[in-house]
Amino acid sequence: MRAVVVLASGIAFFVIGGSAFAADQQALPPQNAKKLSDIVAKVERRNDFQYVKEVAWSSDGYTVTYYTTDKAKVEITYDPVTGEPK
Repeated sequence: MRAVVVLASGIAFFVIGGSAFAADQQALPPQNAKKLSDIVAKVERRNDFQYVKEVAWSSDGYTVTYYTTDKAKVEITYDPVTGEPK
């Protein structure tokens, strides 16, 4: 019985610890990246902009999803260093 408890505790440790370790391995923006607020401000100045729905980060850059006044969905990926669309 004791072996089962130890085994279950070990499995739980690896499952919980493994997901925390994976979160630490995600790519971060480079040190010389533009401020996210500057990139979002650039999106807000686009013609027919209505609202930002989502901003996501990946190794490709910041992907901003927004809607226009005519309800069109737009997704643009911005280079984090230059702040320009890719």
